[in-house]
Amino acid sequence: MGRHWGLDDIAWDKFDATKVDPDLLMAVKTASLVEANSEDYVTYLLNVFHEEDWLHDAIRNWGAEERLHGQALAAWAEQADERFDFADALARFRAGYRLPLEATESVRGSRAGELLARCVVECGTSSYYSAIRDATDEPVLKQLCHFIAGDEFRHFKLFYDTLKKFDPQDSLGLIAKLRIAIGRVNEADDDELSFAFHCANYGPGVAYDRAKCLNAYSRRAFRNYRYGHLARAISMILKAIGLAPHGVIAAVTQRGAWWLWTKRTKRLERVAA
Repeated sequence: MGRHWGLDDIAWDKFDATKVDPDLLMAVKTASLVEANSEDYVTYLLNVFHEEDWLHDAIRNWGAEERLHGQALAAWAEQADERFDFADALARFRAGYRLPLEATESVRGSRAGELLARCVVECGTSSYYSAIRDATDEPVLKQLCHFIAGDEFRHFKLFYDTLKKFDPQDSLGLIAKLRIAIGRVNEADDDELSFAFHCANYGPGVAYDRAKCLNAYSRRAFRNYRYGHLARAISMILKAIGLAPHGVIAAVTQRGAWWLWTKRTKRLERVAA
């Protein structure tokens, strides 16, 4: 593998303020906090996999790349909005949202379940940054999200390959895997994204309204997706849980997910209006 990209590889001089979408800017600010908070995830995963020394360097490298994503997104957001104070927003986010860092066992019930949950997360992030890349006309953000989406696809492969190596006998049954995958998808509605949106876009004097922030973030995130983005994420999730990523089951699942996605997107737009 060649050298990983860095902040110096971004064409910052091509930034075009006239092509910054205000709603997309708010979503990017939110993402910068979540990505930059990867240090806590590294601590948590090292605790869960404390016996697997062979996995530790990969976890740390994954965390370093996630932090880079946060730094790069924050640098773009600060260029797009000089009022955005990334350091202050991140400090408030970390003070109010913490992972179970004292845990020594996975909250998924098993280490195989933890790896499956990580696969689901990487499916979501790779599709999310692909969607932003294709939605934005701002050249720097487009390049940045192209790099990040590529990383997230590789991260999916890391956790997927590790799951197969760690659990070659596939000890998790299909029902258990479906429960973990669906549960992790539903956690997108938990406090992490809504509180990150609050800290990224409102000052410390504004009271946190979870429902309002979740709706505001979701509306700005969902509208960027096209069918292909969601369909690819569904295929990756199906692969992770041991089902065929293509075929009848995949097609039905993709169409059903897209119907639900567009229905919720329209509802969010109506609420905002």
